[in-house]
This record gives sequence, structure tokens and C-alpha cells, in this order.
Amino acid sequence: MMNPSNASSTHTKMMHCDLCGGSDFTVISELDRHGKALQTGLCRACGLVMHLPVPSEEEVAEYYASRYRADYHGESEPSPRRVMRAWNNGERIYSQLAPSLKGDESVFEIGAGIGCTVKVFETHGHSASGIEPNHDFNRYSRENLHTRIENTNLFDLNDANTPTLVLLIHVIEHFSSPRRALSHIHTLLADGGLFYVECPNVTGPFATFGRMFHYAHIYNFTPETLQALAEECGFEHVSTLAGAASPDIHMLFRKAEVQPAAAQLQLYASTVEGQIHAYNALSYHLRPVYLQRRVCKLWSYLVEGLTAGSFVSKLLKTLR
Repeated sequence: MMNPSNASSTHTKMMHCDLCGGSDFTVISELDRHGKALQTGLCRACGLVMHLPVPSEEEVAEYYASRYRADYHGESEPSPRRVMRAWNNGERIYSQLAPSLKGDESVFEIGAGIGCTVKVFETHGHSASGIEPNHDFNRYSRENLHTRIENTNLFDLNDANTPTLVLLIHVIEHFSSPRRALSHIHTLLADGGLFYVECPNVTGPFATFGRMFHYAHIYNFTPETLQALAEECGFEHVSTLAGAASPDIHMLFRKAEVQPAAAQLQLYASTVEGQIHAYNALSYHLRPVYLQRRVCKLWSYLVEGLTAGSFVSKLLKTLR
């Protein structure tokens, strides 16, 4: 997908930041979570964390259309465990957003994956559809969940029937230019419509430093950099639905009539770098919150292993 530079300097000016346009970066990592070469930089002007260099739009489109699911998830067709997990996650997202909804929103998900979240909103009475660039998961979604999910790219859309709620669930970090993506989403969304984003929180923390960076995650956001970018693209912040220490960012925005003033992020880069390096392997794994989450996750894996087959069988029967 990409060929990161092997430069050994602590600073580089090989490209421009997608948030602030700056060109001064600190190289904070030379390896991905698997020990392969991947240069990650921190913009010294605003704190955005990103690959150096960023792959082209064409490279990204080809990768996600054919190879991403197999590389990232290890399967071209979703297993029952993955379907069950995705369905439960869709129910969680709906429950989080329900207090902010009127009940008649038309929902459009970008990067819909298996399609479970789209289908969950549909079962709760919404008109729901989406797009998914990967061929294998898109086929499963249409043939098994009977969703209205097209196998296409965001930038090929001229309109999406002006949805009143757009979902971007763990997708923004994969774009070659999140700014371009959010600006395009702004044109698709109905006036006053809602825009919900989830992505990893690089200062959460969500992993030890050695496991933090992945070649599929081109950008790594903090709540501050995500909000600043969304505001610069014409969205106003409505609510943050996850705490600052959460492994993931959950933010709800509204398409604004007047572009809000973006947050000031000067001198924020040192704060980001300090938070990224806050833990070593021992202190990270000994945190009570980590141990609690780990126990919950292992328990959920056990439950999935025992019940996923029957859960998906009943689900597909119901959807038919």
C-alpha cells in the first residue's frame, strides 16, 4: 500500500499536514505494530499524527477494494463471531445516538463494512443505506443482511439522497486526506444534518507504543485534532460521547450554516507526544482499567465462541 521513508532524522519536511498545512514534523516511530518499516510523524504545529509519506488516493482505493479485509481481519468473508460483534456494536451506536435523534432521520454510513450498523438503524425504523469499497464484505452484506449498501468510493458520490445522519465508524483514519473526505461529506449531508465519527484515540491510550501504529491507519487523532478538523470542514461540535481516557473517540457534529472557528492548537504537539509516551509496557498493562477491559474482552470472546453460530443463524432468518 505504501513505501514509508527510511529517513533517520528526528524532523522531516517531506509533506504538509492535513489539518494545519504545516510542514515541520517530528518522526516519532519508524516501525508498525508488526515490526515492519513505517514512518509516523507528529506535526509540530498542531499535533496531528500521520504517516510520512501519506499514500495516494489511488493506492488507498485499490488497497481497500481488494486487500484490506483479508490483511486487517484475516478473512474475506465475515465469520459468525465477527457478524455478532458487528451487530452488537451497531446496537451500541444506535443507543448512543438515539437521544439526539428525532426518529425520522435518513441514515447513510460510509465504510459500512459488514452492514450491521446500517441494518440496525433500519430495524429501528430509519431509512438506512451506505457504501463499502471492499468487494467481499459488500457481497455478504447485500446477499445475507439484505442491506442497501453499494460497492463504491466516497468520492464517486455526487449526492447520497441528502441523508440527515452520516456515520463514519473507524474510517476517518484510513483516508488519504481526512480534510477532503469531511469536506465532501459536508456537501452530501442535508442542511442541519448530523455527522457521527468514531476512531481510535491516539492519546487514549488504546495500545502500548510498540503496538500503536498500523499501516492501514494513515492518521491518528486526538479528540482535539478531530474536533478542529471537523470544525474547519464546516461542522459544529454537538457532543462527545466518550471520555478523554477512552481508547476510542466518539463525537457527534452538526452541519453548520456558518463555519465555526476551529480550535487553536498551537503548542499542542508536545502535549500529544507526552501522552503517547505516558506508559511503558509494564505500567500500561498494570492499569486497573486495562485489566478490567481485558477481562471483559476475554469473556466476550468466550461468549462469542459459544453463541455466535446460533446468533447469526437466528439473525439471518429474521432478516429474511
